Formats: sequence, structure tokens, C-alpha cells
Amino acid sequence: MEPFDPAELPELLKLYYRRLFPYAQYYRWLNYGGVTKNYFQHREFSFTLKDDIYIRYQSFSNQSELEKEMQKMNPYKIDIGAVYSHRPSQHNTVKLGAFQAQEKELVFDIDMTDYDDVRRCCSSADICSKCWTLMTMAMRIIDRALKEDFGFKHRLWVYSGRRGVHCWVCDESVRKLSSAVRSGIVEYLSLVKGGHDVKKKVHLSEKLHPFVRRSINIIKKYFEEYALVGQDILENKENWDKIVALVPETPIHDELQKGFQRLHSSSQRWEYLRKVISTPQNMKNDKCGPWLEWEIMVQYCFPRLDINVSKGINHLLKSPFSVHPKTGRISVPIDFQKVDQFNPFTVPTISAICRELDVVSTNEKDKEEHEAESESKHRVRDYKKTSLAPYVKVFEQFLENLDKSRKGELLKKSDLQRDF
Repeated sequence: MEPFDPAELPELLKLYYRRLFPYAQYYRWLNYGGVTKNYFQHREFSFTLKDDIYIRYQSFSNQSELEKEMQKMNPYKIDIGAVYSHRPSQHNTVKLGAFQAQEKELVFDIDMTDYDDVRRCCSSADICSKCWTLMTMAMRIIDRALKEDFGFKHRLWVYSGRRGVHCWVCDESVRKLSSAVRSGIVEYLSLVKGGHDVKKKVHLSEKLHPFVRRSINIIKKYFEEYALVGQDILENKENWDKIVALVPETPIHDELQKGFQRLHSSSQRWEYLRKVISTPQNMKNDKCGPWLEWEIMVQYCFPRLDINVSKGINHLLKSPFSVHPKTGRISVPIDFQKVDQFNPFTVPTISAICRELDVVSTNEKDKEEHEAESESKHRVRDYKKTSLAPYVKVFEQFLENLDKSRKGELLKKSDLQRDF
């Protein structure tokens, strides 16, 4: 993908919001088929403008009003909030305490910086193909649980534009969940606990909960390639000391240290560790067993969720199709059928899609000037001419499934209400 120059962002955003942003699909999503009166109108949007000017409690009557405002303000970042009891833009006119967040999608935010204690290739905001596997595992583990353990159907995964991923669970029943229930779901999905000072962040036992067992089965598929080859987590003493510290018994520490010094690769050392903690002599000890191996795998590979983002109904989260102002990459929906192939470095940047549009537009300019064509029709064609198109298609497929589900529910209700 071609390099992105942040100095060009204001001009690029003008073109993006005027001709490339998929407003029709976006409105169709957040309107949810007009599920209840004023549903879209009571939704909070927040814009971050140039120079970090932050505007909360924006709301819009319809798609057209949203379009006009976005084209006028050219936000550097768009966040989506809750559906409130009143229009967010009028929150100052409402009696104190009456303005309440009522509904929102259940959202998850997974950020690579939360793995800095266990990834060796990058730190802070940096990512590479080696550590991106952490996001792949996180998406697989969380998505499986949301689908199979909770029965949630409509899950949209979105690349954040820089170093992480977001998930939007959009089932109608889920949007109505209380903060307490949301907290319970995140608690269920969290296994890595403890701040920077806590060495051992995972505690398991031989009797694994089915969720933990299934998550470990997913990690196993990636562990050797990711942790032992890519991250080389047992490469040298400095690194293997961190893993030895997760094994509770001191006599075993000495055994591991001696064995690790004789061996030459992370893979060999890992096999040795597995052998040592599973010997009959060490297994006699209540603190030793196969779960030690699982604890290490989980600590190094399991998803790390930002709990506050998920539990608060009024919490904001960056919108799909927002542009990341540092990388220029678009926050695109991820095709979950191809989650292993998703590559954050090939995601279109705003500069790339605007240039693609320029190229195809040059030949059409004269024609367009002489044709009275509606803006919306014009725009639908525009994003299809760029590398944004396949990502909008993923989004459209998600919306199709939402629509089918909604129609199915309406049919069920009408059947139940029919008098025989």
C-alpha cells in the first residue's frame, strides 16, 4: 500500500466523505430497519476534528443530515455511542438525570499494546506480521465463544486502522443488555488477570471449563509457529526466566534451568518443559501438572480485552470506515471466513483509494458534468472503483444477515398473533 502523508489528510478526507464513504450501508446498519421510532435519531455520534477538537453528543435525523454534517466537518475520527432516551444533540435541554443511555451493541476492543509483556517483535503502537497472529487468535477465541457459548448471531469484526480489532455484536436482544450482564460476559471471556507488576496472570486447574479447553485448542493450532518460532519465547535466559517464573516449584526451576542450557531452540526447550512438569514424581505435587503448560500458553496467547469498553453502555467506540489519522488506514470490516489471511498492511489507506478514484474519474469528468445524476447513485459507483469495494461487500453481507434475521422475527411474531 502506498505511503501516507498526514499533511494531506484534510484534503483527502474531503474527497473521502464526499465520494467514497458508504453512507447508505452505514445508515442501514445503525437504523436497524427502523426497529423503533427515533432509534437512529437518538444515537450518539462523536467527531474528533483537526487539532484534536472533540465534539460529543452529535445526532442526526436521517442519512442525508449525517452526510451533510460529515462533509461539512471532515472528522479525523468518528466514534459511535449509545442510543439515548432523548436526542443527544438536545441533551442540555433535558431535565437533569432524564438523559439516559438505553441501548448499544455489545462491543469488544482488543489492542496490541496490552500484549507488550509477552510479545518480543514490537512494542507500543507498532505491529508486524509476527505479532498480528495474536489478533487472529483473539478473534477466533472470542468469536467462537460469542457464537457457540452465548448464541449471538450478528458479530461484525473490524480492524481498528492501526494496532487492534473491534467486535460489534448487533443482535436485537444483545443491544438491550444491562451493564451488569455485559460485565458478566466480559468476565467470562477474561482469563489473563493482573497488572504490569503481576508475573503470573493465569491460574488454571486440571478440571478445565469447556470455554477454557476450547480456547486452548485454538491456541494450540498457532502456538508452535507463533510463540516458539516467530516470537522465540525461550530463545535465551532472559526470556526463559520469565517462563520459569510461572512454574511454582523451586526444585523444578533448577531442573528446567539446567535442561534449557543444554538445548538449542525454543521448540526443544518447550518439549523439555512439558516433559518435566508431567513426570510422575513432579505430578505428585498438587501444584504441578499439565495445566502449567496451558497456563503459559494462555498467558502468552489469550485475548486481552478492555473491560470498560464492553461493560459501559454509554462508552464510545471508533466507527467502522473511520480513517486512522496516523496510518491513514481505513477501519475496515474483516471477512471472518478469511480471518487467517487478513493482513493489516494491505488494508487500503485513504491516500490510495483517493488516487484510485482520481485515475478512474479523469475519463469520466466531462460525462458527469453533462449528466444530471443523483449524488447517491454517483457515490455507489465511486467506492466500487477502489480497493475499498471488497470491504464494503463484507459489510453488506453482514447487513443482509441482519435483515434476514429481522424478517424472520417479524414473521414469527405475526404467526403468533394470528387468530386461528
